[in-house]
This record gives sequence, C-alpha cells and structure tokens, in this order.
Amino acid sequence: MEERKLTVRSVERALDILLCFTRNDELGLTEIAVQIGLHKSTVHRLLSTLEEKGFVTRDRSTEKYRLGIKVWELSTHLAQSDDPATILFPAMKKLRDRLGETVSLYLREGNERLRIQAVQSTQAVRRVAPVGARLPLYVGASSKVLVAFATPEEQVELLNDPEWPDAVDRDYYMKQLQEIIECGYATSFEEREPGAAAISVPIFNRNGIITAALSVSGPVNRLSIEILDQYAPLLKEAAHDMGLMIS
Repeated sequence: MEERKLTVRSVERALDILLCFTRNDELGLTEIAVQIGLHKSTVHRLLSTLEEKGFVTRDRSTEKYRLGIKVWELSTHLAQSDDPATILFPAMKKLRDRLGETVSLYLREGNERLRIQAVQSTQAVRRVAPVGARLPLYVGASSKVLVAFATPEEQVELLNDPEWPDAVDRDYYMKQLQEIIECGYATSFEEREPGAAAISVPIFNRNGIITAALSVSGPVNRLSIEILDQYAPLLKEAAHDMGLMIS
C-alpha cells in the first residue's frame, strides 16, 4: 500500500510539472520547482523521466524545458467528434471572414477562462489571440459572459475567491452581470489589454446550458461601442447555430 501511494504521488507530481506549461512556453528547473513547491533534486528526477519519455524537451543552450512531441502526439488522438474547438472552427472562420476581426472561443475552467480556439483577423493591424491562453474571470467580455450565465452557486464561489482583486468592486461586477443577462452580450474596452476591445456572447448547448463564450476582438480604434452593438445580433445568430452543433 505504501509503495502504491508513492507511485501515485510521483504521477501527481509529474502531472503538476506538465501543468506548469499551461501558462509558459518554457521554464527552467528552479522556476518549475518554485511553482509546484518541490525540491529541485526531486523535480530534476521527474523531468529526466519526462524527457526520456518525450513529454518534455530540454534546450541544452539555455537549460530551459518545453513540452515535448509526445504531448502533441496525444493531442492528435483527442475525440474530435465532441471537441468544440474542432467542430466550431469552420463557423468561427465564416464569422471572421464576415467581420474581418479576430474570433475566439473560450471555456470556463475553474476560476479562469481558457481560449481553446481562435481565428486571427485578416487586418494588417490586428489583435493576436494565442490558443491555450488562460485569463482571469473578473475582467474581459468573455469572462463576464461565462460568469453571467453560470449558476448562482458558481458565481458566489468566484466572488468569494481569496484571489479576487480588491480593485474590482464586487457589487459593480454583479450589476454588470445582470445587464449582460438582459441584453445577451458583453463588451469590454481596454479592461485587460491596452488598446483592445471585444464583444462576447454565450453559446448554449441543446439543453440550454452555457458551454462556451464566443468573442470578437480587435483594436479600439476599429471597434467602437456603436460597432460592437451592431455586431451583437450577428454574434448571437452565430452562437445559436454553434450551440446546435454541440451536445
């Protein structure tokens, strides 16, 4: 039993190491050890095993680690039949071609939102949206949509999160959520990123449960509040059609 516990603990620690790369493309040994709270010698042993199996790779010139080819190989075998990022990509591209701005798809994961798909703008000056980016739920159009249409219990849990920033007033935030529920979409102007504006709408599945947030974003000099309000019906229509594609 003790040996089994040690084996499970080793697996958990190895997975914790891999999860460090959800926010960083590359990390050094010390950075990883600090993030997961383990001694460097322990982390080094685990990294050596992960490197041997191809799950991480090490740059010999910088001694930095990156995700390895095995992670990519595993991802190619994901069940695409129920993967929203795959199913909704053609519809997202169609919306991008119609509006000319970057289109993104977000899921809620804990107290963060995760960008699982993006179609970049056709404009010369554009906002690049990297897939895999994790962003806080207390700021941004997509964040507010994901929270506005969450259950009351989930909203309370988020608002009571000890990491909730003091600069974001909870009462005002809840007022924003109510307005989003009433109009069916959210907008943001330089809330998270200087010079960027966005509009987001919820995607509900066939059971009426929110499964994702659909967003269009770009520079504030192109996306005024008037323009975003004009985009709202188009996004709602697209989101409705997308919701029929997923279970």
